[in-house]
Amino acid sequence: MIGSLDCMHWTWKNCPTAWQGAFQGKEKCSTVILEAVASKSLWIWHAFYGMPGANNDLNVLERSPLLNDLVNGVAPRISFTVNGATYNQGYYLTDGIYPAWAIFQSSISAPQGNKRRCYAAQQEAARKDVERTFGVLQQRFRILALPCKLWSVDAMNDVMLACIILHNMIVEDEQRITSLNHQYLFEDEWLHYELKTDLIEHVWQCYGDLG
Repeated sequence: MIGSLDCMHWTWKNCPTAWQGAFQGKEKCSTVILEAVASKSLWIWHAFYGMPGANNDLNVLERSPLLNDLVNGVAPRISFTVNGATYNQGYYLTDGIYPAWAIFQSSISAPQGNKRRCYAAQQEAARKDVERTFGVLQQRFRILALPCKLWSVDAMNDVMLACIILHNMIVEDEQRITSLNHQYLFEDEWLHYELKTDLIEHVWQCYGDLG
Protein backbone atom coordinates (compact mmCIF):
# COMPACT_ATOMS: atom_id res chain seq x y z
CA MET A 1 0.00 0.00 0.00
CA ILE A 2 1.37 3.41 -0.99
CA GLY A 3 -1.02 5.42 1.19
CA SER A 4 -4.60 6.63 1.59
CA LEU A 5 -6.04 8.99 -1.01
CA ASP A 6 -8.81 11.53 -0.42
CA CYS A 7 -9.83 15.16 -0.90
CA MET A 8 -10.45 18.02 1.52
CA HIS A 9 -12.32 21.28 0.87
CA TRP A 10 -11.11 24.66 2.15
CA THR A 11 -13.89 27.26 2.29
CA TRP A 12 -13.15 30.39 0.25
CA LYS A 13 -14.98 33.33 1.84
CA ASN A 14 -13.79 35.92 -0.67
CA CYS A 15 -14.49 33.93 -3.82
CA PRO A 16 -15.52 36.40 -6.56
CA THR A 17 -19.27 36.38 -7.17
CA ALA A 18 -18.80 35.52 -10.85
CA TRP A 19 -16.88 32.35 -9.91
CA GLN A 20 -19.14 31.04 -7.18
CA GLY A 21 -21.01 28.66 -9.49
CA ALA A 22 -17.78 26.81 -10.26
CA PHE A 23 -16.50 26.81 -6.69
CA GLN A 24 -19.72 25.85 -4.90
CA GLY A 25 -20.40 22.12 -4.55
CA LYS A 26 -22.06 19.86 -2.01
CA GLU A 27 -20.69 22.03 0.81
CA LYS A 28 -23.17 24.78 -0.26
CA CYS A 29 -20.40 27.37 -0.12
CA SER A 30 -17.39 28.24 -2.26
CA THR A 31 -14.45 25.91 -1.64
CA VAL A 32 -11.10 24.95 -3.15
CA ILE A 33 -10.05 21.30 -3.12
CA LEU A 34 -6.91 19.64 -1.77
CA GLU A 35 -6.12 16.13 -3.03
CA ALA A 36 -3.67 14.33 -0.76
CA VAL A 37 -2.07 10.96 -0.09
CA ALA A 38 -1.12 10.29 3.53
CA SER A 39 0.60 7.44 5.33
CA LYS A 40 -0.14 5.86 8.70
CA SER A 41 2.39 8.22 10.28
CA LEU A 42 0.30 11.17 8.91
CA TRP A 43 3.09 12.13 6.49
CA ILE A 44 1.63 13.75 3.35
CA TRP A 45 3.31 12.20 0.32
CA HIS A 46 1.30 13.95 -2.38
CA ALA A 47 -0.62 17.22 -2.44
CA PHE A 48 -2.50 18.81 -5.34
CA TYR A 49 -4.42 21.98 -4.55
CA GLY A 50 -6.50 24.44 -6.54
CA MET A 51 -9.47 22.68 -8.15
CA PRO A 52 -12.84 24.47 -7.76
CA GLY A 53 -15.15 22.98 -5.14
CA ALA A 54 -17.90 22.04 -7.61
CA ASN A 55 -15.68 19.18 -8.84
CA ASN A 56 -15.85 15.71 -7.36
CA ASP A 57 -12.85 13.55 -6.47
CA LEU A 58 -12.76 11.96 -9.93
CA ASN A 59 -12.64 15.35 -11.66
CA VAL A 60 -9.74 16.29 -9.41
CA LEU A 61 -7.94 13.03 -10.21
CA GLU A 62 -8.21 13.73 -13.95
CA ARG A 63 -6.28 16.99 -13.48
CA SER A 64 -3.95 15.74 -10.75
CA PRO A 65 -0.30 14.78 -11.39
CA LEU A 66 -0.69 11.84 -8.98
CA LEU A 67 -0.43 9.13 -11.64
CA ASN A 68 1.85 10.94 -14.10
CA ASP A 69 4.94 8.88 -13.23
CA LEU A 70 2.99 5.65 -13.77
CA VAL A 71 1.62 6.87 -17.10
CA ASN A 72 5.10 7.92 -18.23
CA GLY A 73 6.71 4.69 -17.04
CA VAL A 74 9.12 6.36 -14.62
CA ALA A 75 7.47 5.43 -11.30
CA PRO A 76 9.62 3.45 -8.82
CA ARG A 77 9.16 -0.29 -9.22
CA ILE A 78 7.23 -2.00 -6.45
CA SER A 79 6.77 -5.73 -6.10
CA PHE A 80 4.83 -7.52 -3.39
CA THR A 81 3.13 -10.86 -2.86
CA VAL A 82 -0.39 -11.37 -1.51
CA ASN A 83 -2.06 -14.76 -1.16
CA GLY A 84 0.66 -16.34 -3.30
CA ALA A 85 0.20 -13.87 -6.19
CA THR A 86 2.87 -11.31 -7.11
CA TYR A 87 1.91 -7.73 -8.07
CA ASN A 88 4.26 -5.22 -9.68
CA GLN A 89 2.73 -1.90 -8.68
CA GLY A 90 1.52 -0.41 -5.44
CA TYR A 91 -2.00 0.73 -4.67
CA TYR A 92 -3.87 3.50 -2.86
CA LEU A 93 -6.69 3.02 -0.37
CA THR A 94 -9.72 5.00 -1.54
CA ASP A 95 -13.44 5.37 -1.03
CA GLY A 96 -16.02 4.04 -3.47
CA ILE A 97 -16.04 7.00 -5.88
CA TYR A 98 -12.72 6.04 -7.45
CA PRO A 99 -12.72 3.65 -10.45
CA ALA A 100 -12.04 -0.08 -10.14
CA TRP A 101 -8.44 0.21 -11.30
CA ALA A 102 -5.58 -1.95 -10.01
CA ILE A 103 -4.00 1.17 -8.51
CA PHE A 104 -7.06 1.84 -6.30
CA GLN A 105 -8.51 -0.43 -3.63
CA SER A 106 -11.77 0.59 -1.99
CA SER A 107 -13.95 -1.02 0.65
CA ILE A 108 -16.83 -3.39 -0.18
CA SER A 109 -20.35 -2.05 0.12
CA ALA A 110 -22.69 -4.52 1.85
CA PRO A 111 -20.01 -7.21 2.19
CA GLN A 112 -21.23 -10.81 2.32
CA GLY A 113 -19.39 -13.41 4.38
CA ASN A 114 -16.85 -13.09 7.17
CA LYS A 115 -13.84 -12.68 4.86
CA ARG A 116 -15.34 -9.75 2.98
CA ARG A 117 -16.67 -8.14 6.14
CA CYS A 118 -13.22 -8.43 7.72
CA TYR A 119 -11.58 -6.90 4.64
CA ALA A 120 -14.08 -4.03 4.53
CA ALA A 121 -13.56 -3.24 8.21
CA GLN A 122 -9.76 -3.28 7.93
CA GLN A 123 -9.72 -1.24 4.71
CA GLU A 124 -11.99 1.43 6.15
CA ALA A 125 -9.93 1.61 9.34
CA ALA A 126 -6.67 1.98 7.41
CA ARG A 127 -8.13 4.59 5.04
CA LYS A 128 -8.91 6.82 8.00
CA ASP A 129 -5.18 7.72 7.99
CA VAL A 130 -5.80 10.45 5.42
CA GLU A 131 -8.90 11.70 7.25
CA ARG A 132 -6.91 11.89 10.50
CA THR A 133 -4.19 13.74 8.61
CA PHE A 134 -6.68 16.36 7.40
CA GLY A 135 -7.95 16.75 10.97
CA VAL A 136 -4.44 17.18 12.39
CA LEU A 137 -3.55 19.63 9.60
CA GLN A 138 -6.57 21.81 10.44
CA GLN A 139 -5.86 21.63 14.18
CA ARG A 140 -2.23 22.62 13.74
CA PHE A 141 -2.97 25.42 11.29
CA ARG A 142 -6.22 27.08 12.28
CA ILE A 143 -6.26 29.11 9.07
CA LEU A 144 -7.17 25.92 7.16
CA ALA A 145 -10.19 25.27 9.37
CA LEU A 146 -11.62 28.77 8.88
CA PRO A 147 -13.08 30.36 5.74
CA CYS A 148 -10.17 31.78 3.75
CA LYS A 149 -10.13 35.57 3.28
CA LEU A 150 -7.48 35.64 0.56
CA TRP A 151 -8.43 36.91 -2.86
CA SER A 152 -6.81 34.38 -5.20
CA VAL A 153 -6.43 30.61 -5.52
CA ASP A 154 -2.69 31.07 -6.08
CA ALA A 155 -2.34 32.77 -2.69
CA MET A 156 -4.41 30.01 -1.06
CA ASN A 157 -2.17 27.43 -2.74
CA ASP A 158 0.92 29.07 -1.22
CA VAL A 159 -0.62 28.93 2.26
CA MET A 160 -1.80 25.34 1.86
CA LEU A 161 1.57 24.06 0.65
CA ALA A 162 3.41 25.98 3.39
CA CYS A 163 1.17 24.35 6.02
CA ILE A 164 1.76 20.91 4.51
CA ILE A 165 5.54 21.41 4.48
CA LEU A 166 5.50 22.52 8.13
CA HIS A 167 3.21 19.61 9.01
CA ASN A 168 5.62 17.13 7.43
CA MET A 169 8.53 18.74 9.27
CA ILE A 170 6.68 18.23 12.56
CA VAL A 171 5.92 14.59 11.70
CA GLU A 172 9.56 14.02 10.77
CA ASP A 173 10.77 15.66 13.98
CA GLU A 174 8.40 13.56 16.09
CA GLN A 175 9.74 10.42 14.40
CA ARG A 176 13.32 11.56 15.10
CA ILE A 177 12.50 12.08 18.79
CA THR A 178 10.96 8.61 18.94
CA SER A 179 14.09 7.19 17.31
CA LEU A 180 16.32 8.95 19.86
CA ASN A 181 14.19 7.57 22.69
CA HIS A 182 14.60 4.06 21.29
CA GLN A 183 18.34 4.62 20.98
CA TYR A 184 18.49 5.79 24.59
CA LEU A 185 16.75 2.63 25.74
CA PHE A 186 19.14 0.21 24.05
CA GLU A 187 22.22 2.24 25.06
CA ASP A 188 21.16 2.60 28.71
CA GLU A 189 24.17 1.47 30.81
CA TRP A 190 22.12 1.15 34.02
CA LEU A 191 19.72 -1.25 32.30
CA HIS A 192 22.74 -3.18 31.03
CA TYR A 193 23.93 -3.96 34.54
CA GLU A 194 20.41 -4.50 35.90
CA LEU A 195 19.72 -7.05 33.18
CA LYS A 196 23.07 -8.73 33.78
CA THR A 197 22.29 -9.09 37.50
CA ASP A 198 18.90 -10.61 36.73
CA LEU A 199 20.45 -12.96 34.15
CA ILE A 200 23.06 -14.12 36.67
CA GLU A 201 20.30 -14.94 39.16
CA HIS A 202 18.18 -16.62 36.49
CA VAL A 203 21.06 -18.78 35.22
CA TRP A 204 21.98 -19.72 38.79
CA GLN A 205 18.40 -20.79 39.55
CA CYS A 206 18.29 -22.89 36.37
CA TYR A 207 21.75 -24.41 36.36
CA GLY A 208 23.42 -23.67 39.70
CA ASP A 209 22.79 -27.10 41.15
CA LEU A 210 24.49 -28.72 38.16
CA GLY A 211 27.82 -27.27 39.19
